[in-house]
Amino acid sequence: MAGKRKALSDPAPGNEANWRPLADRMRPRTLAEVAGQAQLLAAGKPLAYLLAGSVGGAPKALHSVVLWGPPGTGKTTIARLIAAASGAHFVALSAVMAGVKDVREAVALAQADRSQPTVLFLDEVHRFNKAQQDAFLPYVEDGTLIFIGATTENPSFALNNALLSRARVCVLGPLSDADLLTILYRAMADRERGLGATGLVAGEAELLQIAQGADGDARRALNLLELAADLALAQTEEGAAVTLTPAVLAAALAGSYRRFDRQGDVFYEQISALHKSVRGSDPDASLYWLARMLDGGCDPAYVARRIVRMASEDIGNADPRGLTLALEAWQAYERLGTPEGELALAQAVVFLACAAKSNAVYRAWQAAQADVRTHGSQEVPLELRNAPTALMRELGHGKGYRYAHDEPDGFAAGARYFPEGLGQRSYYEPVDRGLEIRIAEKLATFRARNLAARKPPTKS
Repeated sequence: MAGKRKALSDPAPGNEANWRPLADRMRPRTLAEVAGQAQLLAAGKPLAYLLAGSVGGAPKALHSVVLWGPPGTGKTTIARLIAAASGAHFVALSAVMAGVKDVREAVALAQADRSQPTVLFLDEVHRFNKAQQDAFLPYVEDGTLIFIGATTENPSFALNNALLSRARVCVLGPLSDADLLTILYRAMADRERGLGATGLVAGEAELLQIAQGADGDARRALNLLELAADLALAQTEEGAAVTLTPAVLAAALAGSYRRFDRQGDVFYEQISALHKSVRGSDPDASLYWLARMLDGGCDPAYVARRIVRMASEDIGNADPRGLTLALEAWQAYERLGTPEGELALAQAVVFLACAAKSNAVYRAWQAAQADVRTHGSQEVPLELRNAPTALMRELGHGKGYRYAHDEPDGFAAGARYFPEGLGQRSYYEPVDRGLEIRIAEKLATFRARNLAARKPPTKS
């Protein structure tokens, strides 16, 4: 029997470039090879100017830029193309491994040769602390360095305001399946850098599975293609066509995950989407965002806590069962774990999405907190204080207190419970939905009786 072929990643003799991953070999060398990001790269868009090169033989002026977007969307590629288009020195550093010493070396290099601009590309720039970011600000200010930063984190939180004021923020989005298919087809056809010389056979359906598994990440798409190709080759007899079979694709895509960056922007965007879908009474969208978060690896206990919050903030007393069900779903998950317990969370989310909505308690609580902050430590009225000792009774503690259970209907009409210096307040205003309709009717009766009991007697 003929032997199996060696892996596609095995280098040809004397060709060290083949050791490099396919994703690195296929990095775009020109703007025409960049897939996606039309909102930045199309004619007339923000980065198109920087990538246009010189005009009339004069190099274009460079500007500092922060490229913000998910992994594998072209941040490093765009930075390299900007530097190449302007003929600038390109110094690439990673904030994961570099420090202020490396930045100073880049500054020294730029100062030693001012015949052309120097681009300092700092990948994962959000990992630099404030002091490290401040280290190169003067050199960006005086033009010694053109700064290009790449980050997956929101620059508003991750970068100093001083640095943001000197750089334009360009937002890159995840690549579409169509963009990823373009990249995969190019890798399949390229005989110099890609897999064109291997004879690999794959149709659009197979490549689309890889594109969908990559979840908007070009680097991941190419890595998956390379892995699938190696698996296919290892299972192919010498002389036979190398084909991406369903079994090969299933093996390559096993363990695929969707984009999720615990405690990063995507994390907060998705929990916001879940909360707003519940508030908007859309159980289907609520289930989708719940599934997205759990699929991405979010801690279910965190989701459970947020579901409890939703029950109080957005359902409240319109349907008090919501809070009970949310707590029980949390407890069910703690007892059952994954995946059985996830169904209880889904049940709670659907119930809350379908329940009557009220934020009356939420608004009332905010108003009460605002009064506490504004009016300081008001004294407790004497009639509301306990009087466990003779001295306290002599001082008037508890004097005049009306025990509600001894009053008609269990309600002491006209009694006051706020501090004297604060006056009467009205925080809680039930909405006309769910149980709060009946609560509103009862409160209206109590408030009317209070008003009548507090009116000064008319003079005869």
